[in-house]
Amino acid sequence: MYLSIIILPLLGSIVSSFLGRKVGVTGAKFITCTCLLLSSFLMTIAFYEVGICGSPVTINLGSWLDSELMSISWDFYFDQLTVSLGIAVLYCSSLIHIYTIDYLASDPAMCFGKTLIVGNKLSNSGDTLKLMIPSYSRKVISGQNNYLGMVTSHKINESEMGYRGSKSVLPIRTVKEQRVDGSWFLNINKNLRCTLMGFERNYQVKIPSKQLIKNFSTIKYSSKLNPWFITGFTDAEGSFSVIIDKNNQRKLGWRVQTKFQIGVDKRDLSLLLQLQQILGGIGSIYSYSNRNIVNYSIDSIKDLNILISHFDKYPLLTQKAADYKLFKEVITLFNDKKHLSIEGLYQIINLKASMNLGLSDFLKSEFKNYIPIKKPVINTENIADPNWLSGFVTGEGNFDVNITKSTNKIGYRAQLRFRISQHIRDIKLMESLAKYLESGKIYKYPNAEALSFYIVDLNDLTNIIIPFFEKNPLGGTKLFDYLDWCEIAKLMNDGKHLTVEGLDRIRTIKFKMNTGRKFDN
Repeated sequence: MYLSIIILPLLGSIVSSFLGRKVGVTGAKFITCTCLLLSSFLMTIAFYEVGICGSPVTINLGSWLDSELMSISWDFYFDQLTVSLGIAVLYCSSLIHIYTIDYLASDPAMCFGKTLIVGNKLSNSGDTLKLMIPSYSRKVISGQNNYLGMVTSHKINESEMGYRGSKSVLPIRTVKEQRVDGSWFLNINKNLRCTLMGFERNYQVKIPSKQLIKNFSTIKYSSKLNPWFITGFTDAEGSFSVIIDKNNQRKLGWRVQTKFQIGVDKRDLSLLLQLQQILGGIGSIYSYSNRNIVNYSIDSIKDLNILISHFDKYPLLTQKAADYKLFKEVITLFNDKKHLSIEGLYQIINLKASMNLGLSDFLKSEFKNYIPIKKPVINTENIADPNWLSGFVTGEGNFDVNITKSTNKIGYRAQLRFRISQHIRDIKLMESLAKYLESGKIYKYPNAEALSFYIVDLNDLTNIIIPFFEKNPLGGTKLFDYLDWCEIAKLMNDGKHLTVEGLDRIRTIKFKMNTGRKFDN
């Protein structure tokens, strides 16, 4: 009986921690509370026997040191002090467990599971992380530049699990897909409310807290994202990937994984959280301890089916839509369980061969008879919705300020430019964009398969671009660059760029824009 008092709470903790995925949340609650209540009942009996009746109990576990002069053994010793403290601790622990199960069941700050001295492991289930958002009105042309959007800070440590790349951004190709698992929660700003619920060891968390960032600042947003904004932002920053690698534990010897991912600067975590919330809380958000990147990733078939329903309703407009259509066919094969057959595996190989950068040399050598599926061609002739353009520009747009030498009175001239760069295969989309905005020109880079749509005329920038984004707001840190850019536009419309003082003011604003923008942690 006395050993059971010690073993039962330990047993409940071990079962709920290591077998949590098997027994579930309800099972973990029942096991831990039952073990604590049984231990409390036994301690009550022990308190009567030892504390009241005055009969100490010693349980010998074995001998440690036994010599002619000394004999030391391992014992559990239950005296009056031990049972008095033990009954208080066990009763309090039992009551706390029972109370928190009911109380935290509806509390958005619940935190079941393992708690360490150094921090709490973030959960893998729960409600959406909610931002306490301030009211935010933008007055661009008025010259207001004390940004009313607030900045919150987080500090998190995490461990990386793997890496995979598939998306190209022109004119410079950059990796846009990573795999990360695990994050230790150290500090979170008091203005954030997040759900911490459930504990399952070593696998990805499931709802927007998901994973936070080490040493970053992030912007809060004032309004709910439009679904078309999500599509436009995906056209700019998203990627659809099919990952195939050898795995001897699988029946076919191969493992097939599907993944959707968006990678952004860590300062735009809030934008990803908002995007995730609009999509119903699906997927996971990952970060790196040594890189300034945050990734929103969806890889479960159930969640990907939800994503597909979104893009079927709000279709992509860039050539990325072609990869999406092939990706959707792969998901259909998964839904029909055909990926578990060799015929289905070859179908997926043929689809993957036409997606993104195609098959790796290794896969080509392993599947020599693959036949690439004909890749769809996307010819976008119309911009579907202004919110699509806002999302697309948030990812791919640039608000530039160029200051060059001139023969004018002050020796320098300032010029504003709005620019979007894309792969040359999206030239139809860029032409549609010029038609939609009724302004702008297209420049093809001579030494790269890339082009830019740009507007430099100050009248068009003032009368077309600024009113458009005033009505259809941008998101992310791009919003702050746009606001600075608008302040310069006001200075130029007022003729201040023709004075030394005005030009110095423009230089100061330009210095803190784009790559020069910093946020305090």
